[in-house]
Amino acid sequence: MIRRSGRGTCHGMQDYHKLTVWSRAMDLAENCYAATRCFPTTERFGIASQMNRSAVSIPANIAEGCGRGTNRDFARFLRMAYASACELETEALIAKRVGLSEPAPLEQLIDEVNEVRRMLNGLVKQVAATAD
Repeated sequence: MIRRSGRGTCHGMQDYHKLTVWSRAMDLAENCYAATRCFPTTERFGIASQMNRSAVSIPANIAEGCGRGTNRDFARFLRMAYASACELETEALIAKRVGLSEPAPLEQLIDEVNEVRRMLNGLVKQVAATAD
């Protein structure tokens, strides 16, 4: 989950670029944009926009939490990233249910969201255990 040496957290403003979960969340955001590109134009400012905002929020919260000074703050922002991942999954499920695109890209996006959620959950536990 973490590709760095040391305590394994971003305590003290470490480099979030080295976190595997951040990298996967960046891929997820990119893939979300690709998946919503084929939505009807009527949804450009609807669910497509909301999905993209949720997807961007995941790596953004990881990065912001990394920039905070304590593990407690980092864990709080990781939880926000997890909540955004839950939101994105729900929006993708709705898009799939109402047929906004072919099911396959949305199913793949949902799988990616679940992978990122599992990684975030593990990292939250690790960081929270060392919270100052």
